[in-house]
Amino acid sequence: MFSVAGVVTGAALTVVTGAVTASEVAKSAVRAAAEIPATTLQHVSEGSLSTSMWALFLRAEFIVQLVIVSLICASVWSWAIIINKTRRLKQLNAAADEFEEMFWSAGSLESLYQRVNGNASDPLASMFCAAMREWNYAVSKSGTGNIEQRIDRVMQLVINREIASVERHLGFLASLGSNGVIVGLFGTVLGTMHSFQRIVALQSTNLVAVAPGIAEALFATAVGVVASIPAAIAFNSISIDLTRYANRLEAFSNEFNAIVARQLLEERS
Repeated sequence: MFSVAGVVTGAALTVVTGAVTASEVAKSAVRAAAEIPATTLQHVSEGSLSTSMWALFLRAEFIVQLVIVSLICASVWSWAIIINKTRRLKQLNAAADEFEEMFWSAGSLESLYQRVNGNASDPLASMFCAAMREWNYAVSKSGTGNIEQRIDRVMQLVINREIASVERHLGFLASLGSNGVIVGLFGTVLGTMHSFQRIVALQSTNLVAVAPGIAEALFATAVGVVASIPAAIAFNSISIDLTRYANRLEAFSNEFNAIVARQLLEERS
């Protein structure tokens, strides 16, 4: 009887001891599991929690850095184009105002031609000189039969050449304005993939571990937006101003053709 009681008591003690040991092991495992992400997050906070633009750029992958640098360079070049075209159109309109004042106040077309020939510095003066050269050539050869069409053709050539010169590099603004955000999104996709890889490596979905990678990804999109919006707005504005200036040249061409037609009518009568 004593032996049976001893065995039962020993078995009970063994069960209790085993339960205590299992409980301690479980608690140790829980503490260890809790300590691993804490250590990892401490490492993350020490090395990569800065959200400054320079820190985001340095942490990004090489391809994302290349995308960001390309967008920044494109933005700088677009601003150079914007400033150049804006100043150029302003100068052209000022020169056109000056020439039109000279044109309508001149005593005769021939005297004005003698004044501006050889030093025409704006499209209107170039158109006028080209038309007068064609007129003088026709008069010297006694061939004024189709002089109106010939003068109109010469002036159209000058208009096309001058407008093409002003339009140079505007295509870059259009491309950047429409595709800059897409290029930035390409960097964002790569940055997001890098962020997921970091989550797998850290084995933690804590916001502290995820936020730096997401910030790196969104930084590329932000740069793309900053580069594309001014380019798109400037392209539309410059295109409108350029169209208005081209219409001004066309109007002068029509007015000059009307003067030539009136002069030919007077000579024939």
